[in-house]
Amino acid sequence: MTTAYWCVLAAALLPYLATISAKAGTRFDNHMPRAWLAAQTGWRARANAAQQNAFEAFPLFAVAVLVAHQTGAPQGRVDTLALVFVAARVAYLVTYVANLALLRSLVWMVGIGSAVAIFVAAT
Repeated sequence: MTTAYWCVLAAALLPYLATISAKAGTRFDNHMPRAWLAAQTGWRARANAAQQNAFEAFPLFAVAVLVAHQTGAPQGRVDTLALVFVAARVAYLVTYVANLALLRSLVWMVGIGSAVAIFVAAT
């Protein structure tokens, strides 16, 4: 397995890290978890929003890695860009929960830019 494939697994698990952090340290309603999360405020609401955004960003990244592997893109470049994507997504989660909006937007752009760059590496 390549580093990029391992990064796909890491990126797939990141949304769950966000939701676990939103639920940590409190009693949540496991009968209606989505309604409970929707009613949260502050950092818990931001962690839930980060979870949703992580699910939205994942398909672009996963498909980019698959296309890059399928087309024989330079593996070192793909691996590096995949690591950048995962690092940016971790930073995104941290900056979202910490309410650092401008920095959050910047790391979001780095993450999406790295996924697009993986596609470009495939050409």
